[in-house]
Amino acid sequence: MQETTPQQNKRSPSDFLKAVLGRSVVVRLNSGTDYKGGKTGEARAASIDSKYSASPLLLGVLACLDGYMNIAMEQTEEYVDGQLKSKYGDCFIRGNNGTCLRSH
Repeated sequence: MQETTPQQNKRSPSDFLKAVLGRSVVVRLNSGTDYKGGKTGEARAASIDSKYSASPLLLGVLACLDGYMNIAMEQTEEYVDGQLKSKYGDCFIRGNNGTCLRSH
């Protein structure tokens, strides 16, 4: 039986980014706005509300990102106070405007 060392269990940021391509993500901007994506409808808004602050949210599927952390999302929706505010479809976020990207 082979034992795993802590080094073997570590994942790099690059591994995370490869794993979330094409999946539902949350992007928080410097302004505090969150962009998210993937699921649709009110159930999605309810799950977002319980996990994140009351600041505006953008939801979407991560389509691609580059070395400058420029982010392209699809099926993007913006929620404010748990209510759908806008549907953008495709969305581009310039890398220096983002502070956090997490899977949703």
